[in-house]
Amino acid sequence: MSSAAPTAPDAAPEQAARSDVPARAAGRWVRLRAAVARHRADLLVGLLFTALAGWVTHGLWPDPSGRVLALNPEDQTLYEWFLAVDSRALLGDFGLLTDRLNAPDGVNLMANTTVIALGVAFAPVTLLFGAPVTFALLAGLNLAGTALAWYLLFTRVLGAHRLAAALGAGLCGFGPGIVSQTNSHLHMTAQWLVPVIVWLVVRLLRAADPLGGPDRRRMLTSAVGLAVVVSVQVFVGEEVLFLCALTLLVMAVAYALADRALLRRALPGFAGGMLVAAGLALLVLGYPLWFQFAGPQGVADGMFSPHYFSADLVSWWTLSPLSAAGSDEAARLTTGPAEYNTFLGWPLLVVALGCAVWLGRRPLVLACAAGALVMAALSLGPDVVVRGDRTSIPGPYALLAGLPVVDGALPMRFALAVLPLAGTLLVLAVDRALRGTGRARRLVPAAVGLALLPVLPAPLPTAERPALPEFISAGHWRECVRPGGVLVPVPLPTPKEPWPMRWATAADAAFGLPEGFFIAPYGKGGTAAMGTWKRPTSYLLSEVAKRGGRPAIGDRERRQAARDADRWGASCFAVADGTRHADDLRATLDQLYGPAERVADAWIWRV
Repeated sequence: MSSAAPTAPDAAPEQAARSDVPARAAGRWVRLRAAVARHRADLLVGLLFTALAGWVTHGLWPDPSGRVLALNPEDQTLYEWFLAVDSRALLGDFGLLTDRLNAPDGVNLMANTTVIALGVAFAPVTLLFGAPVTFALLAGLNLAGTALAWYLLFTRVLGAHRLAAALGAGLCGFGPGIVSQTNSHLHMTAQWLVPVIVWLVVRLLRAADPLGGPDRRRMLTSAVGLAVVVSVQVFVGEEVLFLCALTLLVMAVAYALADRALLRRALPGFAGGMLVAAGLALLVLGYPLWFQFAGPQGVADGMFSPHYFSADLVSWWTLSPLSAAGSDEAARLTTGPAEYNTFLGWPLLVVALGCAVWLGRRPLVLACAAGALVMAALSLGPDVVVRGDRTSIPGPYALLAGLPVVDGALPMRFALAVLPLAGTLLVLAVDRALRGTGRARRLVPAAVGLALLPVLPAPLPTAERPALPEFISAGHWRECVRPGGVLVPVPLPTPKEPWPMRWATAADAAFGLPEGFFIAPYGKGGTAAMGTWKRPTSYLLSEVAKRGGRPAIGDRERRQAARDADRWGASCFAVADGTRHADDLRATLDQLYGPAERVADAWIWRV
């Protein structure tokens, strides 16, 4: 007993601590239940957006590696290759100039829409499951994430009713333009940082307003946060950042004109904060942007014609073919299935206009209306197009002609900025109605809901993609090319037929390819162009693959073939079973490089 007595005081705290464990666990459970109850509506909205995103992209999910977006498979091939190259950052093998395409010159990743931030963030998924899985995941997450981000902005910053916020955010994340861009343009659909940028700008403005008591610490944190988010967005998609910045500029001017007292009070602090944000962002982005425009394989101009990529005026009140109530006949009003950016339909246009009028001359309403009108007008391009016919009426976009960088933007994509602006007007109107009394309490939400029904998205069409050769999928390529070396698939990839790039994607870009699908300065006078010119041997092989036949091969062709192989740094050439005119290609390559070797389901030529 004497030995037990001294230990009793020491044991008491331990026993007490053990007895507190259930109490602490119960307390955490209570707090968790309270948090879930408090945010139950937000969680429900998030689940709804996730389910809708899954519905739109569900055609990819049975087998992401075996399915492809049927309306734009070329761009999906390109973006999957981007994701594979980006994922190599996790392996310590990454640079802004990659030699894994267009060997030996390489590809400037900043000059292409390579979604570097997304590719690096999802690198573990890519390396474990493959780039097609990452692509399918991002296609859905970008839709749901964009909608959820706008919902949180509407509820937290505007203080809007959850139903109003959900309706408006649904349009922002699942509007016709965003769903259309989901046909492989990951850099355009990843807009979940845009509401964060808007929130930080609003936070900076509020902190700079002396009426609320200027908060220098809050101004500084807002400026730093803005610099960070803008820097990340550059590596997600510069075009989205450009559209966001231009829209906010137009809105800021309109808001300032509507509330000049706020302008006088807050302008000095707000402008100072924006300069701090711009300076900090420039410290991070200075070198990457220099590399994009003036570095190796960089381009300083756009390659797309603004005349070709102009929105048809009629398309604004037409429903998208990718909407539930749309018609395939409307496709003739745009350049392709990834550019249904303006197809809001007349019911939504009428209701949005009615909401703007009903809300009155509030500064935010005027700013949204001004931004929507300016961006919609710019989408019409240099000359107004009506039902496919180009008129002599100049569009406001003509004012941007000749401006560096800006005049390389695709006019019809300016329309994407109209979605969140129209969504904001709908949110403000429904919120006002739900907080009021009388007939408007039911009439306005019902009108908005009915206007949104026709633009509900339909699932994106998908199709089976050709299976990869066993030579690639089973890793037999290593028998003829070392990791980091160059494999020449025959025929070589081109912008119109980039399919051999899937070989490199499946191998996590462990080997390089000549030529391919990318943007580089191969146009006249070093201007931007899609892809590069063909070497003589590449042209010869592409003609055989296209038309068949066995061209006469002499010493001249063999010497040229040796020079081209040396130029590419090629380790071997490969023709997979099932390739069009495979027998003729094999006979031609035998003449150029000697007898082939059989490896799995491919013929190879070591050079």
